[in-house]
Amino acid sequence: MQLEYCTCAEARQLPDMSTLQEIEQHALKLSDPQRAQLASQLLRSLPPELTDEDDGVAEALRRDAELDADPAIGLSPEAFRRGVLAARQQ
Repeated sequence: MQLEYCTCAEARQLPDMSTLQEIEQHALKLSDPQRAQLASQLLRSLPPELTDEDDGVAEALRRDAELDADPAIGLSPEAFRRGVLAARQQ
């Protein structure tokens, strides 16, 4: 499988890959900015339809309403970042 479009020079140099697992392994070796760019390009390639098979949209709307009702329950960007970093280290 070949990537048809990617502005990352490293992605253009990847060997032909036949499985999603191989693609993932190569993508995870990219730098954070390169992975973010690739993720953005992949997301833009999806159709604009929303499906909510796991009720994720309903949950997001519920949490948004909770935050509107009580902003004190929210996290600062730094607290969120610390939580993500701590979770990655586990």
